[in-house]
Amino acid sequence: MASTYSFDVVSDFDRQELVNSIDQARREIKSRYDLKDTKTTLDLKEDNIALDTDSDMTLRAVHVLLQTKAAKRDLSMKIFDFGEIESASGSRIRQEIKLKKGIDKEDAKKISKLIKDNLKKVQASIQGDSVRISAKDKDDLQEAIALIKSEDWPMALQFQNYR
Repeated sequence: MASTYSFDVVSDFDRQELVNSIDQARREIKSRYDLKDTKTTLDLKEDNIALDTDSDMTLRAVHVLLQTKAAKRDLSMKIFDFGEIESASGSRIRQEIKLKKGIDKEDAKKISKLIKDNLKKVQASIQGDSVRISAKDKDDLQEAIALIKSEDWPMALQFQNYR
């Protein structure tokens, strides 16, 4: 009896690592000479980060700081979707940073098409916001992972439930 092997392609991030990197960024904002008097706030919500600061220059500095802390904790920069910069009360500015999670339908179709066009022994099926890849041979699945990694996707991809 031939068994099939499979894995899931997902776009996710470790929320606890994100919480830790935001905490580190907050601590550094409070202690850094150029940022400590700006009253900058970073608020993590369910699916976004609210950033409030006093100038465009400090906004850019906080972006770099946040990205550096996230990178040190193995979080992809592709999870951050920096929104429009808005004016807030006084001379302050605000920005919403959306957190990307899940693979949207269009990208799932592209992944599925990539697999079907290039690998004949491998099947791809869309399962909500992930893509399940299955094959009879583990080597074919390794080829599929290499093929998916070779493309540049607009979101961070992980491979889970390899069995």
